[in-house]
Amino acid sequence: MRIDGFDIMPVEMPLHDKDWAFALATVSSARGYAVRLSSDGAHGYGYAPAIPHMGSTFEGLPVELARFAAVTKGFDPRDIEGLLQRLDRSLHGASQAKAAIECAAHDLVARALGAPLWALLGGKLRDRVHVIRILALKPPDEMATKAAELFSEGYRYFKIKVHGDIDEDVARVRAIRERLGDNCHLTIDANQSYTPKAAILAIERMAVHRIDLFEQPVNRFDLKGLEMVTRASPSIVEADEAAGTLEEIAVIARNRLADSVSLKIPKLGGLRNARAAARLCAANGVKYRIGAHVGTRLLNAHGLHLAVSSPEIDYACELGEFARMDNDSFEGLEVKNGTIELPESTGCGVTPTTQAWQPLPERS
Repeated sequence: MRIDGFDIMPVEMPLHDKDWAFALATVSSARGYAVRLSSDGAHGYGYAPAIPHMGSTFEGLPVELARFAAVTKGFDPRDIEGLLQRLDRSLHGASQAKAAIECAAHDLVARALGAPLWALLGGKLRDRVHVIRILALKPPDEMATKAAELFSEGYRYFKIKVHGDIDEDVARVRAIRERLGDNCHLTIDANQSYTPKAAILAIERMAVHRIDLFEQPVNRFDLKGLEMVTRASPSIVEADEAAGTLEEIAVIARNRLADSVSLKIPKLGGLRNARAAARLCAANGVKYRIGAHVGTRLLNAHGLHLAVSSPEIDYACELGEFARMDNDSFEGLEVKNGTIELPESTGCGVTPTTQAWQPLPERS
């Protein structure tokens, strides 16, 4: 079995909310590139999201992917470790591009075997996971109204974006809790916007409104500050931007600098690294879950297979943000009543839409 085709296709998914904001940026669409690997007529798909604050851009990804195509073609997709070594030797970093290729290789092998992707990841422990929906940064009443709309659709887990102003952020949490009542779970995502002491004060004031988890309260490089907030917080403190590599996760887990880690396949460079990160967390008594996989259903399908095969996941995951976007190039995955169910099909379970696959021409 050899890879005889390597194609990429740009994907742009306009957001329903053209002013969707969080502490680091305001965005109007989710963009990236789908990767298709082929072998003897079988295909496998992966996705590289363009997320500048995670180190990938829409302009840079096709350059990275074109470089990797040269070392991917002709290689056996079943030799995932060998493929990853080739990619690492070709170019340092470029985690999103590498993840897309590695996920596509997994998908290709699973489809060729007639097996679901979870079978290559050690099996499945559940058939579905609860989905967290993210509430964009807006005035408290607007965020509460959006939360109520999602609640009526069956969602019971919500992530509230905040930006470092304690009074405003507490008002956001209060408005959402008062609007929804007690039958829901609230988490907070500061995207690095607090100082350690301000984060501790904010969490203390939010605690009365029952928050389950506070994600990335301080700057990603401030590990001492992250540890300070973790030690002082009555809620679970989660690392996200600070946990961008296996090495960073190892330091956080070994030293218990956070209570939990948000795992994202693109930033970690693929499924194998994400599974290794999960094991590092579990071995050190640190929780983990699948963080925001923002983009096409294809990306979320790979995240779902990782979630159902991960023993320690005991909380909702962020695998439904495609529901707030249009123009998805893949189909076969939906959120129903606040949960996302494993597709009953081979590979990752999603396929390109009925429109023809339209790859970019190969770079010379």
